[in-house]
Amino acid sequence: MGRAESIYAELLWEGGNAHVPAFDVHIASCILALSLFESECEGSSLADATGLDGEELSELCRLVYPNVSLPEAGDPVVGKEEQALRDILWMNCSEASVLELLLTRMIARRCQRPNHLWQDLGLASRIELSMLMEQHFPRLAMKNSADMKWKKFFYRMMCSAEGFRLCSAPVCTECDDFESCFGAEDGEALLARIANGKSVSAQEACQ
Repeated sequence: MGRAESIYAELLWEGGNAHVPAFDVHIASCILALSLFESECEGSSLADATGLDGEELSELCRLVYPNVSLPEAGDPVVGKEEQALRDILWMNCSEASVLELLLTRMIARRCQRPNHLWQDLGLASRIELSMLMEQHFPRLAMKNSADMKWKKFFYRMMCSAEGFRLCSAPVCTECDDFESCFGAEDGEALLARIANGKSVSAQEACQ
């Protein structure tokens, strides 16, 4: 078992209580495990990897991992696009709970990474990302009924909110770049890739 998968297994073992469903423990553990691995390898802070400041990371532990202590973290630098995505996610969450607030910030930060979103969240497949969106951001899941890639969908939402038209084609089916937005999101899960000793973008220095 690789380092990232070991972190995930430990978090999954320690996580959970009567108020946090097992699926949410799994999602949080995937994001944290990959973020912890990246911060170790890249020499960055956990705040940079997760988008959460120290107080928010402590709150995540209180909610999901009451027996886990995370490394010290400063304040993440949040750009304009990331803040816009935070706002879109928060306005469309299902319960406006503390956990969903933390998820909006982690998802917005992980969207800055270079892979498919499901991979950059540490998930096993895009199916898990669809389940996450349906449970916690159902209005966005309904709006993305055509199954556009989530990063493309988010940026389209941000452009619409700013009054811009992202695409020149009148409808998606007439666009020359259709596959870029709607093509298959195949690939290996990053936690599995790390466990198999393969490089992961900027993490090559860790191999």
